[in-house]
Amino acid sequence: MKAPDRKTVSELEDLPNIGKAISKDLCSIGIDHPQKLIGKNALQLYGLLCNKKDQRIDHCVIDVFMSIIHYMEGGESQPWWAFTKKRKRILNKTEKGIMK
Repeated sequence: MKAPDRKTVSELEDLPNIGKAISKDLCSIGIDHPQKLIGKNALQLYGLLCNKKDQRIDHCVIDVFMSIIHYMEGGESQPWWAFTKKRKRILNKTEKGIMK
């Protein structure tokens, strides 16, 4: 799995779990540099992307966003599916009104 130096990486596609399509999607919502992921919320980025595309996108994109935010904030490089359980817990709480 890709694990570039998070302090010097300058291309989104160099990040773990990111290819051309997700890189283009991130750019479309204003994330054009890996450093811009720091401090972001994966659910909010997902919402922006869904609004931008005017459609609901597969929830697995949230996992990808969680993985790259985690990495850029100092976590280890992990496959996107390592974040699926966490995303499901968060969405379950959100749907029940616990989180807003």
